[in-house]
Amino acid sequence: MSNTQGLQEEPTSVRKALPEAKEYSKSKCPLCAQLFSAPKILPCLHTFCAACLEQLEPFSDLGLPGEDSDSSSEGPCLQSCRPPPSPLLSLLCPVCDAEVDLPPGGIKDLTTDHMALKEVLLETLQGEGLGLACDLCVDGEAVKHCQACRVCLCQFCCQAHKRQKKTAAHPVMELQDLKGYTHMEKPIQCLLHPSEELTLFCEQCDTSVCQECVVGTHRQHPYNVTSNVIHKHGDSIRELLKITQLNMRTLEGALSRIEEVGSALSTHVEAVAREICAFADGYVKAVEEHRDRLLKFLNELKVQRESLLHLQKAQLLQLLLDMQTGVEFTEHLLTNGSDLEILLTKGVVENRLSKLTSVDCNIQPLADDRIHFSPQKKAGVYHGYEIFGAVLNKATHPAKCVLQGADLGSTHQNEPAGFTLVCKDASDEQMDRGGEPVRVSISHKDRKDCVIKASVSDNQDGTYHISYIPEEPGKYKVCVFVRGQHVQGSPFTTIVKNKFQPHRGVFHCCTFCSSGGQKAAQCACAGVMPGGYQGCGHGHKGHPGAPHWSCCGSVAEASECSLVPSGETLGRSPLRTVVL
Repeated sequence: MSNTQGLQEEPTSVRKALPEAKEYSKSKCPLCAQLFSAPKILPCLHTFCAACLEQLEPFSDLGLPGEDSDSSSEGPCLQSCRPPPSPLLSLLCPVCDAEVDLPPGGIKDLTTDHMALKEVLLETLQGEGLGLACDLCVDGEAVKHCQACRVCLCQFCCQAHKRQKKTAAHPVMELQDLKGYTHMEKPIQCLLHPSEELTLFCEQCDTSVCQECVVGTHRQHPYNVTSNVIHKHGDSIRELLKITQLNMRTLEGALSRIEEVGSALSTHVEAVAREICAFADGYVKAVEEHRDRLLKFLNELKVQRESLLHLQKAQLLQLLLDMQTGVEFTEHLLTNGSDLEILLTKGVVENRLSKLTSVDCNIQPLADDRIHFSPQKKAGVYHGYEIFGAVLNKATHPAKCVLQGADLGSTHQNEPAGFTLVCKDASDEQMDRGGEPVRVSISHKDRKDCVIKASVSDNQDGTYHISYIPEEPGKYKVCVFVRGQHVQGSPFTTIVKNKFQPHRGVFHCCTFCSSGGQKAAQCACAGVMPGGYQGCGHGHKGHPGAPHWSCCGSVAEASECSLVPSGETLGRSPLRTVVL
């Protein structure tokens, strides 16, 4: 049975998926590119001339991996007496770069590639047959071939071959007549006994031997004729070959799938690249259109602001002209007019000058120069793309800014207090950015030397938190300025109290209920129950209509008692009420 039986030709697609391997001649060494001379097979199954392998640089590895694992249990004396491990020589295959270990004897102990020798013989015969050495004497040049002995003979050995009784009848052919042969068998001689042919197989040593070997080195070893054991060993090789072929087909399938996946990946990447280019082109177009819109809007804004400035300038020039006319007329009247003329003209002059002087001359330009570009602000969606970047032109209007907070009216001594400034524009919309020049002054109304330092924190959203800690009680004047002008509600007065005044009464719905039904109990609220009971009403006249404090009538449970200063007594008797 042939070793190639069962092999199938690879599909074209699989061949394309396999990496292209370099074609090597079966009769020539890949290193020297000459016909093999003493060809040796490396463990990776690549064949080279023995002389070529000798020229390669080997490297050594002391011992086998894990060889010293049991040496720790040995005593120091035994370890010191043990001979050092012999280095294992290794080579890198010049074809596949595989690291291969050499046998203990080195390159000469590598397996000889006899099939390569046959290829060398066939290729030599295809030529003129010149230079082929005699297989018997080695020194002479072969000219004939013995078909029975399967050896090439020189002229001298051929004559000797015919004179011997055993070989006299062997058919001998001229080498030139063998040119058409595509297959030739050549005897394989024993390395230990060169005159003997390897025809036997030692079962114990698992190696081919000759007749001399079985009576010498392999004495008492079981052996058999090569033709009798080839089936068993050939079958084991075929089984390994079959498994290897299956693995090859598996690898070929994996390579084919990789090629398909790679092709699909390339197609997909190209499609994604087209999408990216289309997206980028559309995005660039949308950005360019947005840029043009922004520049157009900026130019329109400039024209609008310039128009406002021109209008304001005309108004101011007219006001200045009116004032100049009034000044000139008044100076002329006072300089050249008589007393009677001055008295007669006094009314109209004073009215005019009073009207002119009532005008605030500290006028800020109407056109705001704080036009700026915000790249982070969303500008909307254009052609399906969300675009960022906007020209902001909202200006803070001081008169529209408002103050918010619970501490605007009053606070307590040595306790943190504060309020919030909300900046708005002329259309009463809250600003969405910070950066305004906010200034706050807090001064005592009765003591000029008592000034509270306030801290302004910009929240960057159009709001500002003003915080301070009053150290002295009393009334304070609070001024808040934005861009040098008072905000809405500024200045205002805040009262700093000595300490928090707690409630002295109870928080109830009515005195009648909380006192357990005592008709004489009273409450700070003005409620009157039908029948004359004080502080009760449940919705009647004077009742707050909600739960409240009996001491001051405040409906806020978490509040300060504002109507009953510390040290004073209540006009009524809320202490008689109890909490049910």
